[in-house]
Amino acid sequence: MNKKQIIIALILVFSLIIAGCSQKKVAPSPETSILPQDQTTRKDEISKPSITDEVRKITPKEVITERELTRAQPADIESVIKEMQTKLKDVYFEFDRYDLSEEAKITIRELAEFLKKNKGLKVIIEGHCDERGTNEYNLGLGDRRAQTVKNYLLSLGIPSKNIETVSYGEERPVCKESHEACWSKNRRAHFVLIGDR
Repeated sequence: MNKKQIIIALILVFSLIIAGCSQKKVAPSPETSILPQDQTTRKDEISKPSITDEVRKITPKEVITERELTRAQPADIESVIKEMQTKLKDVYFEFDRYDLSEEAKITIRELAEFLKKNKGLKVIIEGHCDERGTNEYNLGLGDRRAQTVKNYLLSLGIPSKNIETVSYGEERPVCKESHEACWSKNRRAHFVLIGDR
């Protein structure tokens, strides 16, 4: 190998070495950090809200009052009223009396338990009489019967605002024959359940 060939060979070797050293280092992409592999986080993951944030947005804290619940479910309230109305018995009285029998008290206690469980409901107590006596007297007697039932409900813890009374005297008989078996059915307090107005 002559001098010329040695010089050319050296030039080639040096140029290869220089070329290898001058290659650009690849800069890390903007989406990766200098943290170890398991600690790297993508940009789109940082900007995403957490699951907890999403749940907070979907389920805000709300307080639903009993009155709002009653308005929101009128069909349910109506079905409860209809069902209980069929179970409620009338309270009956002796002739020209307005005191409560033990049987009447049992019926009123059942009504009180129902009203305690369904605080959005009210009861109207209707006082009725048989046909004997004047209209005025029977209206007064019907009122005293309704008030007696109301007072017993009050003593059982039912609020006054949930109870209304009305007297119909002899105006609305359930039986229209003129004998004791029929009259005894008309001397009564009748219950009508209604939603809170």
